Amino acid sequence: MHRQRFIHLQIKLIMPTIEQLILLTSILILLGIFSSKLSARLGLPMLVMFLFIGMLAGEDGIGKITFDNVNVSYAVGSLALALILFDGGLQTSVKSIRLVWKPAFTLATLGVLVTAGVTGVAAAYILGIPLLEGLLLGAIVGSTDAAAVFSLLRNAGIYLNERLQSTLEIESATNDPMAIFLTVGLLQLLMNQQASGSELVLLFFSQMGIGTVIGLTVGWVSVKIINKIKLMATGLYPVLVAACGLLSFGLASNLEGSGFLSIFVTGVVIGNHRFVFQRNTFLFHDGLAWLSQIIMFVMLGLLVNPSSLLEVWLEGLAIALVLTFVARPLAVIPVLKLFGFPKPEIALISWVGLRGSVPIILAIFPFIYGLPGANLIFDVVFFVVLISATLQGSTLPYVARKLNLMQPPPLIPAATLDITAVDQIDADLVEYTLGEDCSAVGRRLSQLALPDQTVIAMITRGKSVLPPRGSTQLFANDHLFVVLKPENRLFLEHLFSEKISPEFEAVELPSTGLSLKGTTRLNEIYASYGIRIDENDDITLDKFIYANTTTEPTQGSVIKLEHLQLKIVEMIDTRIVTVILEPIDGTD
Repeated sequence: MHRQRFIHLQIKLIMPTIEQLILLTSILILLGIFSSKLSARLGLPMLVMFLFIGMLAGEDGIGKITFDNVNVSYAVGSLALALILFDGGLQTSVKSIRLVWKPAFTLATLGVLVTAGVTGVAAAYILGIPLLEGLLLGAIVGSTDAAAVFSLLRNAGIYLNERLQSTLEIESATNDPMAIFLTVGLLQLLMNQQASGSELVLLFFSQMGIGTVIGLTVGWVSVKIINKIKLMATGLYPVLVAACGLLSFGLASNLEGSGFLSIFVTGVVIGNHRFVFQRNTFLFHDGLAWLSQIIMFVMLGLLVNPSSLLEVWLEGLAIALVLTFVARPLAVIPVLKLFGFPKPEIALISWVGLRGSVPIILAIFPFIYGLPGANLIFDVVFFVVLISATLQGSTLPYVARKLNLMQPPPLIPAATLDITAVDQIDADLVEYTLGEDCSAVGRRLSQLALPDQTVIAMITRGKSVLPPRGSTQLFANDHLFVVLKPENRLFLEHLFSEKISPEFEAVELPSTGLSLKGTTRLNEIYASYGIRIDENDDITLDKFIYANTTTEPTQGSVIKLEHLQLKIVEMIDTRIVTVILEPIDGTD
C-alpha cells in the first residue's frame, strides 16, 4: 500500500530543535553543492543528484528524516521556483523572445494540451484509473520545467544556436499557466465542484493575461525605482531587485493571474534595462537561483518515500515512455513544422521535454484538494520526473552532437563592471578576456576599428598593467577594460570573438548604425566586423568617400552603396572626422 500523507502542522524530524534544524539544513545544502561535481562525472543532471540527496536523507534513506508536510513543500517549492524563473528572466534577452515567441507560445499552450491529453489517456489505461484522473496526471506532467531546462542549457556546457535554445527556454518559462489551468480545472471536476467551460477558459486567460500585464508593469516601475533611489548600502540593490520580483509574483497570484509567468516577465524587463550595480545583482540572483534549486529538489526528495516508488515503477516507466516517445513528439512536430524548423531541431526539441519541479509541485495539488487517489498520482509523477530528468537530461549532449546541433562554446564571456550613475552616464565599463582565436589577437590597438566614443581604459597582461597606446599589440589572455556606449556592445562582442573566416557572418548593422572615425581603414573594418565596403580596402573611410563623390562632401552627406550607406556626421573644415555605417534603408 502507498504510504498515506496528511497535511500536518508540524514537520517531524529526528532533531527537533531549531539549532539542529539549521545544522541539518546546512549539511543538506553542502551535500547538494558537492554533488554538482559528481553530477558532471556521472553525466546526470544536477536536479537528479539533488533529488537523490533528499531521498537518501529521507525516511527510507540513511538520514531517517520523516517529512510529509505538503503545505510547507508547496510553499517552499513555489518560492524557490519563482526565484529560479526570475533569474532566468534576468538572463533572457528581448531579442531572443522576439525571435521565437510564436513557436514557444504555441508549444506552451497547444503543446501542453496535446501532451497532457495523450499522456492522460495512456495513464488511465496503464494504471486502471478513471479517465479524468488519468487526464489529471497527464496535465500535471504536461509542462516542461524551467528550472531543469535553464540548469541544463546554461550550466552544463551545452551550446545550441540562439533560436533553438531560446525556444526551449521560453517554452519552459511560459507553459506553467496552461498546466495549472488544466490541473485546477480537472481537480474541480473530480471533486464535484461545478465549473463551467466558460469559467475554465476565463481561468486560463486570467492566468496568462494578468500574469503578463503585472509582470510588464512591475518590471517597468522597478527599473525606474532602482535607478532613482539612493540607498546607503550597495548590498541592498540586489535585495531590492529580488523584492520587486517577488512583488510581481505576489500581486499576480492574488489577482488570479500566473505568478510564475509574472515574475519571469518582470525579470526579462529588468534584465534588459540598464540599472545601478547590475553585475552585482546578476551574481546575487545567480547564487540565489542555485540555492533555490538545491533547497527545492532536496526537499522534494525528502517528501517522497522510495519504497512507494518501487510499487509503481513499472506503470511509471510505461507512462514516462509514452510521454517521451509518443506524447511529446506528437505535440512538438506539427507545431515546429508549421514554423519552418529543420528536422534535426524538431527532433532535439521533441527530446528535450524535461520534467522537474513543476510537475512535483503540481502533484501536491491533489492532496490540497483532498483527492482520494492523491498518493498514487504523486508517486507516479515523481517516478516520471526521475526517468525524464535522468534519461533525457543525461543524453542531451549526445543527442545534440548526433544531430549536429552543438555549437562551439563562446570563447571567454565578457564581464560588465558596474557604473553606479547609469541615470547620468550613458556608458558601460566592460572587461574582455582575449581567447586564442580572438580576431583582435596579434593586432595593434590602432588597427581595431573601434566604434567612435569607445575607449580602452586599461590592459592587464599577467601581473602587469599596460598603458593603452595605438602601438600596443594584443596577445591571448590579455584583459581589456573598455568604456563603450551600450549600442556599440554588439560590435565589440564580434571584435573580441573569433577571427573572420569564410564561415563568419558579418555583423548585422542595427538601425543606429556603426559610428567610426574617418581615418579607419576599410580592411580594418572587415577584419573586425566582417563588413566589406570595397575591394580596394587599403584606404581610409574619408579617402574612400572623397573618391566616390562627384561633389564636395559636407556634414550630413550620404554615400549609398549596394548593401549599406555611409553618412558623414562630423567634419572639421574639409576633414571627415566621423562616419556612420548604416543599413541601406537608413534615413538620409
